[in-house]
Formats: sequence, structure tokens, C-alpha cells
Amino acid sequence: MADLIPNILTLFMLIMLQAVLGFDNLLYISIESKRVPLEKQKMVRTWGIGLAIVLRIVLLFVLMFLMDKLTHPWFSIDTHAVHGSFGFSEIITLFGGGFIIYTAIKEVLHMVTLEESHDEEEKKTSVTKAITMIVVMNAVFSFDSILGAMAITNVAWIMIVAIISSGLLMIWMADRVSEFLQKNKMYEVLGLFVLFIVGILLVSEGGHKANLSFFGHHVEAMSKATFYFVIAVLVAVDLIQGRYQKKLLAKKTKQHG
Repeated sequence: MADLIPNILTLFMLIMLQAVLGFDNLLYISIESKRVPLEKQKMVRTWGIGLAIVLRIVLLFVLMFLMDKLTHPWFSIDTHAVHGSFGFSEIITLFGGGFIIYTAIKEVLHMVTLEESHDEEEKKTSVTKAITMIVVMNAVFSFDSILGAMAITNVAWIMIVAIISSGLLMIWMADRVSEFLQKNKMYEVLGLFVLFIVGILLVSEGGHKANLSFFGHHVEAMSKATFYFVIAVLVAVDLIQGRYQKKLLAKKTKQHG
């Protein structure tokens, strides 16, 4: 009974941690769910996050029981141009970051091109594929948050409850984020560039963990302070530009009126 209050406080802390770290995940889920017909998007988000919750719990136990093996390098590269040691964590982080960068760039290119690929029907993909991508990328996003949870507590039930609670919160938030982006298309570009910066953050973290270097120059991890500063600048620029454009449009309308 004496441990109940500290455990509850720890649980609350972990839920908040998962929620804060899960925002970039929500952006990816919103973008990926857009690829299926409108009437199936909510189902894709719900099933994708639901299955991801199960995968997170499995990943939690895998990390708890195999931590020593998973933290050791699996292979190394040592050439004149490239040097690095890669283990499970480094591979997952580098792959996830690279794929997120690719996704963000691809979606931005779709927006700026005038090809027929913009047609909604041609952008549709299968429900199974969309759910699979959400589950896989959710695992990538959750890797660091699970390690962070393990650093805070070693009580399994607290971490499991935190994962389930944050997952349910994410299901609720995913619908709201998707609805917001659907109604405010102007912020979709901002979301993609935020996702792009998230990809850079993951790639830099993965390269730093792997002690990756190119021609003797080591890859440094982007600091969280720099990350949040860049995001704040992007949001500020987008908001200011939006208000300025509205002002110019109103002035132009008034002149022609």
C-alpha cells in the first residue's frame, strides 16, 4: 500500500511522456490514413493504433528480457569513407528516420506537382497496407519512449497500463488531428515539414548511437532543444504567413470592391 501513491504518480508521468512523444506519430498516422477511402480512415486509425498497442507491449517484454543482446552491435563498417557499429536500436532508428523523411518529401512533391496523381482515387491504397505501415512506424516511434519508460521504472504493470492508456488517448487524438488537417489544408504542409524534421532527428540519433562517421566527421545527434526550437519557428512562420496572406487578400478584395 505504501508503494501505491508513488506508482500512481509514476504511471501518470509515463502517460504524459507517451502522449508528448506521440505527437509526431499522430502526424504520420493522419497522413497514412488519408491514403484509404474516407469512410475507412477512422477504422484504419483505430485498428492501426490498437495493433500497435499490442506490439508495444510485446516490444516492452522483448527489451526487458533481451536488453543485453539488443544493445550490443550486430555488425560494424570500417572503411576510409564510413565507420560505424550497428545494433538493433541503431538500425531501427536509422531506418525509421529515413522512411519518415522519404514519406514527408514524397507527400510534399505530390502537393506541388500538377500531375493526375493528385486525383484522390489514384492515391488510394489498401486498408491492410495502411494499417501495417501505421503499426510498423508506431513501433519505430515508440522505441525510445519505451526505453525512457524503462529508465523511469522497472514495474511491468505500470509500463503496460501507461502504454494502453496512451494508446487509447492516441486513438482519440488521431481522429481530432485528422479532422483538423482535413478542414485546414494550409496546415498540412506544416505537418509534413514537422514530420521531415522528426525524420532528421531520428536519423541523427541513430547515427550518433552507431558512432557513425563519414570521412572522419562524426554524426552528432540533434538536441531536443534544437528540435523544439525549429518546430516553434516553423509554426510561427506558418501562422504569421497565414495572417499576412489573409490581410493582403482582404486589402485586395477591398480595392477591387
